[in-house]
Amino acid sequence: MGREHHARFPRTRARLSAATGAALLALLVTAFAALPAAAGGDGDRHRAVRAVRVHEQARERVDRLREADALPAALEEAEERRKAVRDDLWDLLRAGARESGDPVAVDPSGRAGHCPFGERSRAPERRSSAWTAPTRRYWLSAGYAAKGSRWARRHTGQDFAVDSGTPVYAVGSGVVRVTTCGDGFGNQVLVRHQDGYFTQYAHLSRIDVRRGQRVAAGQRLGLSGASGNVTGPHLHFEVRITPYLGSQVPPLPWLRRKAVRVSGAPALPWLPDRPRAGEGGRRPGPR
Repeated sequence: MGREHHARFPRTRARLSAATGAALLALLVTAFAALPAAAGGDGDRHRAVRAVRVHEQARERVDRLREADALPAALEEAEERRKAVRDDLWDLLRAGARESGDPVAVDPSGRAGHCPFGERSRAPERRSSAWTAPTRRYWLSAGYAAKGSRWARRHTGQDFAVDSGTPVYAVGSGVVRVTTCGDGFGNQVLVRHQDGYFTQYAHLSRIDVRRGQRVAAGQRLGLSGASGNVTGPHLHFEVRITPYLGSQVPPLPWLRRKAVRVSGAPALPWLPDRPRAGEGGRRPGPR
């Protein structure tokens, strides 16, 4: 009888499902909060990794509730829990970024670093979709979580191997939060999107937007290059929960959720320098 009742009244079923999911999520949030606050180093890194995992589980929970047309109160509660995890992660990583002198934290406008700014770009007149790939005529090279001597631990984004001077585009609409330079990422732009995630575009040769500027999907952010810690021109594309390194998530699955299909398979994690074709482009020079 109970099963028939739930099938007949999806709202009731969603309410019960929401209550169960909220209880499980509460356990995850409590587990994260109970982790000891380490004095920097690997302790903070492990806390950040755990927080990213909990946040993504909370985000998946919110998505499922939306798909199930759950009650607004259940959806709001799940979203508040997700934001609470994000805020804790934000505070943790911001403190470390400031202490280490990360330009994202200490010079987000790029003024102090005298970054190479070009003329401000304009939004494209026509947009075929709300989301797009970050560049064109690329080869996928180093993938997310790839191992290599150039990274302290694992690769934090997806590399798009392109010739220097190739236009780099915002993958979706949002607000430019960071335009800076001076570290291993070289000249970089970070855009915050309406869903709260940040996308990073690094190793640019020129920056064509300014902090605080609103951008549309497909709007040029700058030109690709080889600034920072690189062996050749390419675009490093990253998706983060916060503006700071340590909150990254796999970028290609994130793009797929936006209905963006990136052509070509990413290089295998243990073969970070092996390029793969994308969008029929010719193979650029060695990285």
